Amino acid sequence: MSGSRRRIVVTGVGCATPLGLGAAASWNALLEGRSGVRAVEGLDERQPSKIAAPAPDDLEVTALSPKEQRRYDRVIVLALAAAGEALADAGLEGGSKSGGFDADRGGIAIGSGIGGINSLLDGHESFLAGGPRRVTPFLVPMALSNMPAGVAAIHYGLRGPNLCHVTACATGAHATGEAARIIERGDADLMVVGGAESPIHPMVLAGFARMQALSLRNDDPEQASRPFDTGRDGFVLGEGAGVLVLESEEHARARGARIRARLAGYGASGDAAHMAAPDESGRGAIQCMRQALADADLAPSDVDYVNAHATSTPAGDRVEAAALRSVFGETVDSLAVSSTKGATGHLMGAAGAVEAIFSILALEEQLLPPTRNLDDPDPECALDHVAHKPRPARIRAVLSNSFGFGGVNAALLFAHGDQ
Repeated sequence: MSGSRRRIVVTGVGCATPLGLGAAASWNALLEGRSGVRAVEGLDERQPSKIAAPAPDDLEVTALSPKEQRRYDRVIVLALAAAGEALADAGLEGGSKSGGFDADRGGIAIGSGIGGINSLLDGHESFLAGGPRRVTPFLVPMALSNMPAGVAAIHYGLRGPNLCHVTACATGAHATGEAARIIERGDADLMVVGGAESPIHPMVLAGFARMQALSLRNDDPEQASRPFDTGRDGFVLGEGAGVLVLESEEHARARGARIRARLAGYGASGDAAHMAAPDESGRGAIQCMRQALADADLAPSDVDYVNAHATSTPAGDRVEAAALRSVFGETVDSLAVSSTKGATGHLMGAAGAVEAIFSILALEEQLLPPTRNLDDPDPECALDHVAHKPRPARIRAVLSNSFGFGGVNAALLFAHGDQ
């Protein structure tokens, strides 16, 4: 970030996605063109959309005993798996309990769009079937949106700021950007940040379907998520978690940490237009992208790749493409753009953090990740799309967009650690 403020760097990443467990497994599957979307078994035949993108069942969480893993909502387990990997990647396996940093100066900001929704809805069924005594005493803690952050703080010894951002599909990006501000102003040296979501439940699928937000390609799940494609008909609900370790640069260098990238800029805005639909003018998206560029003290021509929010909805993809053309102007023709949601589906509150990780890996490997299923680009979404296959490129800086219900917008800008 610009000026004399503390520089913020990324020293660790971890994720659990529909493509696999771990950042490397997810990234490699993305580059190989695999899909995490599949049919959901056991749904009522009346369900309009019968597809989703679940994370792997065999989550490896060394911080949890088998009893604890059964007791916690899956959203908490996903967050702990990603946080454990991110801390180990940062050379801090075990968190502050291993002596790697001052626990009072290490905080956490892991958000979730809808928290432990499966526990809440299953608990409601138990209540209806058997009354109050059938409700588990763990219902409320399992359902609360801040419990992924709270439980991770307990297991990894993070006694600094403990926060949960809940901003729909921009949650993971907001958590990352706002946590950077905490380090920047000196309230912490290290923050474990990101998002987690486990929303795949018949009631949730029904709710999104009633909004006409979901893809109805039930007969061909792997082809359903189609960002920027003329055949797109809605997003695919996904689950997962993404977690990054942010540090002040001086803290990271003092302990000899590997710096994976620098969080150079952050922007946030609101549409103030509609509960669910994007503002057709793209005003909020434009504003937050320009804020991120200004925060990083970079010109549009300094950015070589955008990991777009594009979820495969007819309006959202079109508005974002127009906003990108407005922000990048005459340099847009040399700007590579892809949406990794073609492979992962939409991970809701986890999307921004997972896509930030993909952006960092693209920067490290100088390799643009592809948009899956982009067979016939919509003329209204005309950009330099990276379709089907990864593309080697010179990448100096990467912008990662996240927009959500309620008109929330966030943009993260990553650059090389030595820039």
